[in-house]
Amino acid sequence: MIEKTGVFSVVGRPNVGKSTLTNALCGVKVAIVSNKPQTTRNRITGVRNQGDLQMVFLDTPGLHKAKNALGDYMVKIVNQTVAEVDAAILLVEPVARVGIPEQMLIQRVKEENLPCVLVINKIDMVKKEELLETMALYGQTHDFAAIVPLCARDGQGMDGLLEELAKLCIPSPQLFPDGMVSDQPERQLIAEIIREKALQKLDKEVPHGLAVEIERWQEREDGLSEINAAIYCERKSHKGIVIGKHGAMLKEIGAAARYEIQRLLGGKVYLELWVKVKEDWRNNPNQIRNFGYEDLQ
Repeated sequence: MIEKTGVFSVVGRPNVGKSTLTNALCGVKVAIVSNKPQTTRNRITGVRNQGDLQMVFLDTPGLHKAKNALGDYMVKIVNQTVAEVDAAILLVEPVARVGIPEQMLIQRVKEENLPCVLVINKIDMVKKEELLETMALYGQTHDFAAIVPLCARDGQGMDGLLEELAKLCIPSPQLFPDGMVSDQPERQLIAEIIREKALQKLDKEVPHGLAVEIERWQEREDGLSEINAAIYCERKSHKGIVIGKHGAMLKEIGAAARYEIQRLLGGKVYLELWVKVKEDWRNNPNQIRNFGYEDLQ
């Protein structure tokens, strides 16, 4: 029986490893991952049950200087999420410098009088002396509930983080039913999987302007799922890049996405992808809503 719960926001600058950490904390993949900044656009909920504890993790977009309406939306998501949780997890890299995004997030935590665990990720990339310097520097900026160095990619240090988070859980009824690991609808998960594969296959500026819409999803009597999806880009010149020579790039994206969607749905999938253009959609509030990024109150 769940006796205690904790709701934690996972915040930090872009590309610091928030989605990788969220997936590791949940023990399953709930958020897409790529090496491109701003991969996460929405708040993603992941759930972990551990003994009598239920921990809920809210993965957020990286805090950055917004350059369009979608960027404004993502920054609002971060600020709103910090105010709605029991505690925050501030994820940083092992660099002995507190940047502007980190300063802003620490200030936000202070304003909300929120317990905050500082997690220093990617410790496999630095020497011990550099890590200790980073820990000491951040320790001067705020009275963190704990400072935990780890590597989210290989799981090193995860047990220590879970122990610290367990201390911040409070007596509460169960928030999510057993077996539920995320509140994302399957339709949204499938669209995100397709976008993830496009991010992983493509390079440079094209991925930032991509969005995916599931146009048709039909379950056949023989168990096959037929899915038609559109990949939207912002410029006509990008369309050819996404399709690739003789359609090679689109086929690669489709094959990788189909494999993971089949694992998600537990059955065979026929996936058909189209590439369409919506000029400058990231500055169009109506288009932003159409792609599932709802207005915040």
